[in-house]
Amino acid sequence: MEFAIIIIYTIALLLILLYSFSQLSLLVNYLRSKKQPDTSLKFDLSIAEQIPKVTIQLPVYNELYVMERLLDNISKIEYPKDKLEIQVLDDSTDESVKMIADKILELQQTGLDIQHIQRLDRTGFKAGALKEGLKIAKGEFIAIFDSDFLPQPDWLLQTVPYFKDPNVGVVQTRWGHINRNYSLLTKIQAFALDFHFILEQTGRNFGKHFINFNGTAGIWRKACIMDSGNWSGDTLTEDLDLSYRAQLKNWKFKYLEDVETPAELPIAISAAKSQQFRWNKGAAENFQKNYGKLLHDKNLSAGTKFHGFFHLLNSSMFLLVILLAVLSIPVLYIKNSNPQFSWYFNVIAFFAISTLIFFVCYLVTYMKIHGSSFKNFFRFIGMFITFFSIAMGFSVHNSLAVLEGHFGKKSEFIRTPKFNVNNIKDSWKANKYLTNSLSLSTFIEAALWLYFGFGIYSAFVLQDFGLIVFHLMLFAGFGFVAFKSIFSKI
Repeated sequence: MEFAIIIIYTIALLLILLYSFSQLSLLVNYLRSKKQPDTSLKFDLSIAEQIPKVTIQLPVYNELYVMERLLDNISKIEYPKDKLEIQVLDDSTDESVKMIADKILELQQTGLDIQHIQRLDRTGFKAGALKEGLKIAKGEFIAIFDSDFLPQPDWLLQTVPYFKDPNVGVVQTRWGHINRNYSLLTKIQAFALDFHFILEQTGRNFGKHFINFNGTAGIWRKACIMDSGNWSGDTLTEDLDLSYRAQLKNWKFKYLEDVETPAELPIAISAAKSQQFRWNKGAAENFQKNYGKLLHDKNLSAGTKFHGFFHLLNSSMFLLVILLAVLSIPVLYIKNSNPQFSWYFNVIAFFAISTLIFFVCYLVTYMKIHGSSFKNFFRFIGMFITFFSIAMGFSVHNSLAVLEGHFGKKSEFIRTPKFNVNNIKDSWKANKYLTNSLSLSTFIEAALWLYFGFGIYSAFVLQDFGLIVFHLMLFAGFGFVAFKSIFSKI
């Protein structure tokens, strides 16, 4: 049993080390990208003949709290009215339907080409709505925004020009966060998303590896969608699925780090968990669906296949995290009862390089957003420790999602509740879309909080403090997630 634990523990450490090397490679690409000017072909939108028709799709489902804000914002988009169409793809089943209809009627009277499109059922969920709207879309290019996104008025003017290159199928922009500083929960979500949208997306795009359309704040060439097989609802992340199918068909993606599209982060932990569950399960589903095609494509480089593997398997890292965490306490006891293994524990200390790599990668993205002052460096250290503690606290919930994805268990596409709350004093608990039941994962998180408390106690019993920082982070992370989940229901 002891040998089995050590072997599994070592394999998990090795896989995380390999993943950290993939991130280090993206960091190198990111830094190299800053030294190379952008020479992309661009339309000159000051010439009327070069202005293409664009359709903006707004897929919504029961978004009572944010719809008026969304429609007011979209109505301010700067683009010739005769070349712009807006589709509100409304699958709602509540009172927001009438509010949306009234607001659309008001906007139509200003001369805006905006249509209220409803279906009889939610077949295919978001993917189905997008596919339905595409049947009658007038635009050559299709911009997509979720209900909590607030693009700047010149958003189309900054993105459409890149489609002059006929091989470009998608232009994706970076997400911003209008409520970044609302709470600790929103701060750590922003911290994680900034890493993805600055280092990962830029690094993959510069290295000519596969990136993903992020479901919103991007624009597609309609011909690319159709050539790639159209939207499909057979995974929970239809955006990642179509992205890979398009790139396997040799369509190019263009990522614009400097074009920021602000959006709202979930402020309730149940909403954050719902979003995390969908993203992580969908990524696992996409690994099962698409990595075989990627692996067997003879036209792709080994580097693209390597990065594609870890991109599609990104969410599965949570399985390794929870495995390492749970085994770390038995490993602590094995270490102290088997002096003959001392050489092994000296060797695995090398795996700490993974943490150093992650530290540097996240530091670069943090400094990009917040500035590179000495004060911000110390703020980053605190945020880095806090983020990884809470991320580990989410590992049970996210691992259950990943396992469902890999084993093919189907579930509904559950939209993340939106709040339109930016002030900590504003109440959000009356939000009608929040769920009130406690999940099994919450009870497991509470049990693991106690378990890692025992790990801290064990350090003092054994007088071995080699893992105490790890166990303190796990204790804090699982405590935060468990107690937030429990008390948000009260």
